Amino acid sequence: MKEKIMAKASELFLKLGFKSITMDDIASEMCISKKTIYKYFCNKEVLIEESTEVMHKEVHQSIDAIVKKNYNAIQENFEIRKMFKEMFNSGDTSPMYQLKKHYPEIYYNLVSREVNDCNAVFKQNIEKGIKEGLYRPDIPKEAYVRFYYTLIFDINGNTVSEKEAQELELEALKYHTRAMATLAGIIELERQLDEHTILQ
Repeated sequence: MKEKIMAKASELFLKLGFKSITMDDIASEMCISKKTIYKYFCNKEVLIEESTEVMHKEVHQSIDAIVKKNYNAIQENFEIRKMFKEMFNSGDTSPMYQLKKHYPEIYYNLVSREVNDCNAVFKQNIEKGIKEGLYRPDIPKEAYVRFYYTLIFDINGNTVSEKEAQELELEALKYHTRAMATLAGIIELERQLDEHTILQ
């Protein structure tokens, strides 16, 4: 039952925001009593904390699955972005903005975990792109990784509208890729942007 409550809570938090959803809403959606929820979670903050941990794991399992498909480095980043877009596309308000505004301690704990995992993913992507000839070999990898995740976290934590956050993320991805790309990388970036426009 605990896992079912977290799954439903995560779904509602992503759809309607961390602040908007109450314990009553979750109980009503699941056709259970609020008392049942409190049996597993002493308050909403604990439920949010455990739900964000589950979301964090699910996100990185999805990223690992994309990496295993062995796309080229630039397409890989676009596929990861598409996965995030599908996951967070159900609501108007950015869930990460709400989390930062109303539950800052949980937000900063989540960001701390994300930084470690994103560090590894972004660095591997840069190394892959260099091997493929899509990124320049002289890139200061650690600095570029830090630039990119700082941009992404800043966008998500400070942009109220989910739609605007996603538009800014695409601009950040273009900016990040162009900063690293060889001529072959620019051609691949333009191909991905053309496909992105068709899919919109």
